[in-house]
Amino acid sequence: MLVKQGLIPAAGSGTRLGPFTNAIPKELLPVGDKAVIEHVVCAMHLAGIEEIVIVTSPHKHGLSDYFGSGKKFGVDFTYVVQDERKGLGDAVLSGEHVIDGNFTVVLGDNYFSPKTFLKDLIDFHIEKKGETTVGVAEVEDVTRHGIITPDGFRVLDMVEKPPKEEAKSSLGALGAYVFSTGIFDAIKDTKPGYKGEIQLTDSIRLQIEQGRNVLYKKIDGIHIDVGTPRDLMRANEWYLSHDENGNCKK
Repeated sequence: MLVKQGLIPAAGSGTRLGPFTNAIPKELLPVGDKAVIEHVVCAMHLAGIEEIVIVTSPHKHGLSDYFGSGKKFGVDFTYVVQDERKGLGDAVLSGEHVIDGNFTVVLGDNYFSPKTFLKDLIDFHIEKKGETTVGVAEVEDVTRHGIITPDGFRVLDMVEKPPKEEAKSSLGALGAYVFSTGIFDAIKDTKPGYKGEIQLTDSIRLQIEQGRNVLYKKIDGIHIDVGTPRDLMRANEWYLSHDENGNCKK
């Protein structure tokens, strides 16, 4: 049940980070001395991931220019294209043809510290024999996250960006997951939901309805969704004030 592959969705347009994203992908905006997506790559490398699949969009060549083959980062990179932006679930499904076992997914525009968060999540997934494991934390704004209904370590339900009064908890998904390949069948059976897109949350919910072993684990430390200029500045302030050395070596 080893987890040796990672997938990073990076096909978004980053409109809230304009005008910077008129020129470069949002995932390449700097947090400290490296692009925000490189922090995700570091976390995957530290977790024992050997191959990383980056899901990008047409004409978004900056990511392959930045990473190349992945050799200097200690991993192998594969690039796949999500032809249309039809939601996070569809982005994950875009990588099905190159995923051949258990794999982790971390959003490419999210900053986590410490970087050991992903190894902890994968170890938990393996120990508990999960089919899907969702990384969560207490969130202030439930309307920005997929919110779970917890029961022990299991997820009883999961709803994408619910109204505050309908949220069953304050535990929100942080954009870090571990999956078996069964998630692909669930995505294929998922109908468009929030914003008319194929939501990964809805696919996980379908797995729950099917009685699959869907788990959650709280992620300790700091998590910043680098989706706005203010969030980008906050991530840089955290990085600089806590003097991270950015070391990706195991």
